[in-house]
This record gives sequence, C-alpha cells and structure tokens, in this order.
Amino acid sequence: MPIKVVLAPQIDFSVLRRELQLPGEFSAAVLAEAVEAARVTPLPELDRTGVPFVTIDPATSRDLDQAMHLSRRAGGGYRVQYAIADVASYVRPGGALEAESWLRGQTVYLPDGRIPLHPPVLSEDAVSLLPGGDRAAVVWTIDLDADGETVGVEVERARVRSRAKLDYAGVQRQVDAGTVDEPVALLPEIGALLARRAAERGAVNLPLPAQEVERDGDGWRLVLRAPLPVEEHNAQISLLTGMAAAGIMLAGGIGLLRTMPSPKPEAVAKLRAAAEPLGVAWPEGATVGAVVTSVDPASPRGAAFLDQAADLLRGAGYTAFGVSAEAEGSDVGPPAEAGHGGVGAPYAHVTAPLRRLADRYATEACLALHQDRPVPEWVTDALARLPKAMSTTDRVASAADRGAIDLAEAVLLEHRVGETFEVAVLDRDEGNGKRPPGGTIALDEPAVRARCIGDLPLGARVPVRLVTADPATRTVRFERA
Repeated sequence: MPIKVVLAPQIDFSVLRRELQLPGEFSAAVLAEAVEAARVTPLPELDRTGVPFVTIDPATSRDLDQAMHLSRRAGGGYRVQYAIADVASYVRPGGALEAESWLRGQTVYLPDGRIPLHPPVLSEDAVSLLPGGDRAAVVWTIDLDADGETVGVEVERARVRSRAKLDYAGVQRQVDAGTVDEPVALLPEIGALLARRAAERGAVNLPLPAQEVERDGDGWRLVLRAPLPVEEHNAQISLLTGMAAAGIMLAGGIGLLRTMPSPKPEAVAKLRAAAEPLGVAWPEGATVGAVVTSVDPASPRGAAFLDQAADLLRGAGYTAFGVSAEAEGSDVGPPAEAGHGGVGAPYAHVTAPLRRLADRYATEACLALHQDRPVPEWVTDALARLPKAMSTTDRVASAADRGAIDLAEAVLLEHRVGETFEVAVLDRDEGNGKRPPGGTIALDEPAVRARCIGDLPLGARVPVRLVTADPATRTVRFERA
C-alpha cells in the first residue's frame, strides 16, 4: 500500500499534555539516581558478546529494547537468540527511580515528543542496546524445530554487544534485494513460519494501516502507513518470546500474563455474516486468523472486513497469579482464563522494559523460575499491583494517541467544511430512537476516519459531505451526500 500524505499546518499538542496530566521533566532526585546507576552498575559476568546481535527499530529510535540473532540448528530447525535490555539491574527496588516509573507506567508518544518511562541517561544510553559497546541484557535462547514448534527455552543475564542499529525500511530493502545480513537473514523465513502457526491455532492478527502524525518542516502531516512485512516478522519474534515467558510462569505457578478473552461465538458469527456481502472467502474449517490474513487491507471491502474483525479483540488486560488473593486482578493459582485471544495462546509482556513497566517484573519472575530459585519479594509485591497500574497507564497512552490523531484530523479539515468527499464505509449501525443511522467512514486524502450520519452500505464507496471539523473539541463529522 502506498503511503498517503497530506500536509498539515502547525498544531499545538500541549493541550493533550495538560488535559491528560502527563508528567514533565524528571525530578533532580530521580535524575541523580539514574546517573549514578549508569555509572556504577556492573555488567553481567556471563559473556555473550561473541553473538553478533543487531537491533531493528524505527530509524530515529534510541531506546532500543531488543537485539536478535537468528541461525539454523544443526540437524534442522532454528535458534532464536533475543537480547532484551536489562532494566532491572539499573533500577533499585524502593528507590526514587522505581517510584517514578510506577507513576509513569509506560512511555507515552505524542507527535511533538515522547514522555519517557525512564530518564534518557538510561533509556537512550546506558541501558539501550545501542551498537558498539557492551550492555547488560536478559538473553532468551529459543530453539524451534523445522515446523516452528518451540523445543527448548533458556533465559539468562549476560553481557552482549550489538553490531548494528538497523531500521525497518532498510532491512525491508535488503530482504527485497536478497542482500540481508546474516544475523537477520532468516527473519522472513522464521517470521512467516511463526505467522502460519499462529493462524492455525486461531490467532487473530489485524494488518490495519496505522494513522500517524509526523513533523513536516514547521508543520505536521497525517500519514496512513501500512506495516512492512519485516515489521510483521519482527513482531512474531517478540510474540514467540512472550509465549515462552508465559509458559515459564505458568509452569512455576506465579507471574503476570497479558490476557484477552477468546473471540465470542456471536462475534465470530457476526463477522462470518459480513464476509459474504464484502466478498471475503471463508472456506469451511478455516480459522478466523487464516481468513483475516487473506484479506487485502488496501481495498475498501477488505478494510471494512478488518474493521469488523477488530470487534473480536476486546478486553485485553493483565492477570497476575500466584500472588496475594486480595490484589486486584490477581489469582492465587493459575488463572482460569490464561490465554490471549489475539495470540491464540498464553502470552506475557517481557520484550519492552525500557518503554513498559510490567516487562521488568515479569522478566525477573522468569529468570528466578528458570533458575529454580524463589521469585524475589520485591517482584511478587509488584506483580500483585501491576494489573491496576498498567490498566491506568494503558488508558492514558491510548487517549494520547487517539487525541493527537483527532486533533490533527480536525485541524486538517477545519477549512473544508461543506466539501464533498468520496469515502469507504468501514462500519455501519442502524441507529435507534436517540441516534440516527450512520457509521465509520475512511477518507483517502487526508487519511481520516470519522463518524458519518446516513444510510451507509458496508464496504462500498459513497459521497459524503463534511459538516463539522472543530479543533477545540477535536470533532469531525460527515453526512451522506
């Protein structure tokens, strides 16, 4: 899918910072503790610097959580080595830095800058897996057979050294040209294999283009960006590691899972009913995940089907277990619902500790359980409190992301009220006595998704008229022309 770009004027995103009460600069005490941690924290004795790890991230990123090396195993299959930044070694339990990270919960992204979880002296320097220097990491070694099934998992603290900072677009160009470097040359092969296994077990991966607000000189532009294939392959490595972590914690009877209910039968039936009029084939016996991956998100009907499929993925949260029964969102024993409906298996967050609080503690639980030692008390205390803390910060991060998009859309369209646009219908509802019929429509340029009033045929292209574009309320509304 080509990138659709529309230039935008200057936009003041500070209103979102104030409205969401996002934190500002780090305090002097927090910064001092971070600087000291960066200066005195020893690197692990176990040396894995001989493994030629590389990172793959957006080109401008400096908070690099993950580095990988992929290889073939003697006798068949694959070895995935995944190094994760060892944040816990630098954050002292009970200190000012840990307390601040609980207040923030995760890195929040706005177009005019990030609100980081940790001070940059750590997240963009001492702990980040930047190339050229030794770093502390938690290294996952996951062996797969030729069919992509996990046959062995090891996790250990080790010293690593990244060889290169790669970016998605550059790696994709190398993949397309057949010149990708050895540490990640197998990424398309392993990623595709894992994706096929995911679809077979019922995982639901929605390849929806993402709306992004990007700086463009003195102003801003709104971009509709489809994920590159290499991004999807990279995500499969992270999912593989998260499933391995969940397995360790479930076997050990204590931990923190990222959970989501399986799609409800009535939701699947509704999606199946929408498939035929939208021209989407649903072969007998095919899983939801397999059908979703067969759809072209660039077509209006395909986009409408994927928008309908998003209704299957509701209710994500965190579930702690093996900790205090009184803690909100926790269970003493393994949870009754341990799976993640989108992944199609139990799953945990462990691969982004620089940007997400929960990963630090889940990783520590995995290390302790794998080494057959008790999970530290400071970890078990945190596990009990994390579901509530992460639920709160997830809402803030989502509100920041959606608020920035809504503001950009309203500013872009403010002076075009009354114009007619040709749009694709993504969703529709019949309305009720209080609400007229309508639905969700998608413009091509600018890349806007908005509410539209009127009779809207799902998956069709129709003319609509812009009736409201108000930056003050971040509201955009259309009506059927």
